[in-house]
Amino acid sequence: MNPDLARLQPYPFEKLARLHRDVVPPAHKPAINLAIGEPQHSAPGFIIEEIITHLHGVSHYPKTRGMVELREAIAAWLTYRFALPAGVLDPENHIIPVNGTREALFAFAQCIINRDRWPLIVLPNPFYQIYEGATLLAGAEPWFINTTAVTCWLPDFDVVPADVWDRCQLLYLCSPGNPSGAVMDLRSLMDLIQLADKHDFIIAADECYSEIYLDEAFPPPGLLQAADQMGNSDFRRCIVFHSLSKRSNLPGLRSGFVAGDANIISRFLQYRTYHGCTMPTFSQAASIKAWEDEQHVVSNREQYRQKFTAVLDILKPVMDVDRPAAGFYLWPETPVEDVDFAKALYARHNVTILPGSYLSREAHGCNPGQRRVRIALVPTMDTCLEAAERICDFAATL
Repeated sequence: MNPDLARLQPYPFEKLARLHRDVVPPAHKPAINLAIGEPQHSAPGFIIEEIITHLHGVSHYPKTRGMVELREAIAAWLTYRFALPAGVLDPENHIIPVNGTREALFAFAQCIINRDRWPLIVLPNPFYQIYEGATLLAGAEPWFINTTAVTCWLPDFDVVPADVWDRCQLLYLCSPGNPSGAVMDLRSLMDLIQLADKHDFIIAADECYSEIYLDEAFPPPGLLQAADQMGNSDFRRCIVFHSLSKRSNLPGLRSGFVAGDANIISRFLQYRTYHGCTMPTFSQAASIKAWEDEQHVVSNREQYRQKFTAVLDILKPVMDVDRPAAGFYLWPETPVEDVDFAKALYARHNVTILPGSYLSREAHGCNPGQRRVRIALVPTMDTCLEAAERICDFAATL
């Protein structure tokens, strides 16, 4: 048995199930789950039809590299979305379709970490737990950068000691952030790329929330965009991960891509040839349609904006909560310990939210998720409003 399995911590939702184990919520209040970031807006009909049209493709093995048409659609979308020069992205060498970013983010560390060099991976805290699991099972040591209200929920790379950077082989970045929705600006991304060049580490930028943002005039910048604007047109040491789960309400399609540095992409493709995760052809055909259309994404963003406005009108009088720049989570401060808040809310009102301390680790003298909760505004407007009223009633009693 792989001894590194013993290093893994329970997943946040395992902890949540244990927290609720002995609690009986009120039966007269229908259950509302705002803990899981699973988009529940309707999937675009034209994409579903494309799946049905191409189901005959199950009679053939899909290629690890994916269909050239899909890679071309992804390259065109990246070029348009992040204002890249035409032709700078080569669909043959810069892009690999993947079965959602979760498996790719995990597999990436297994591919690129050199265990013989006392490896270390830097990751934000709070974080998506796949980063930590990937780190530990790659035989590396995690080094957490706390993101707090003081740092506007963004990582402060200046606090990282030089000896940590010297050991660092990989940095996981999440912008827009999970759970805060905080967005790194272009200048900060450029500074990070310079740091990677200086200390020779790879940046793995999880950008899966990049298409859900507050202001249509100011979409979140991306790592490839920053690299190109500073003259790094071969995207050296830069890898980005994108998904259709949040952007297009297609979490069950398991469709995303990895793009960036051609040398790293080449080795990751080699790894994936043995890893065996190839996207079915009907998923690839549907993904082409999704990446080629922006109207359904604009509509999706507007639905989230409307929910944020309505829910915050209810919650702000009783909670310390701000509207995020991007993503679909609220990250409010709680007047009592986050675990106690989440458990009592479930017990009294049958609303499930996620304690912030389940998304973070004790590091450098604090747990930055403590006394915070993550609220995912993914259900319908009516359900979100009902949940907000229940949370409001509960918070008013504390």
